[in-house]
Amino acid sequence: MTLTEEEIKRLLRIRKTVMQMLKDRGYFVGDFEIKMTREQFESKYGNNMKREDLVINKTKRNDSSDQVILFILLFFYLFINFSFTNWWFCTKQIYVFFPEEAKVGVKTMKTYTNRMKSENVFRAILVVQQNLTPFARTCINEISTKFHLEVFQVKKKNRSGFFYGVLLLLYA
Repeated sequence: MTLTEEEIKRLLRIRKTVMQMLKDRGYFVGDFEIKMTREQFESKYGNNMKREDLVINKTKRNDSSDQVILFILLFFYLFINFSFTNWWFCTKQIYVFFPEEAKVGVKTMKTYTNRMKSENVFRAILVVQQNLTPFARTCINEISTKFHLEVFQVKKKNRSGFFYGVLLLLYA
């Protein structure tokens, strides 16, 4: 399915916004990813791109508090013979998913959480076109003890011609 010019521009704008948000939250994001032109965007994803092609996986930058945490992890590893290594790296990554379907249901949620579980990533942002189905919301609430999911709903243009979105943070 070929996207219209307007849809391509919209997806580029959404992707740039998400990249800036991730950078502001301390994830490794290059300036080139935020400043990507439409031509670069089309070159990377093609004219027949799908929303699902835009999946993002980023790692968080280290900060000064990481040194304390690393010391504690080293202590546990050396003296208690317990490894938090996987946990440490898992908390440092995030996925951003762009579901293809307008209204995301449980099947899509399960697909994403299975992928995250298999790759030991426990944080994600879903950029959706419409509200989640009630069952998908229930699914997010049920898995919130293991996964931290945020839902970013992108709306159509408002009266002044600008896109706007609603960020719904779903915590345990």
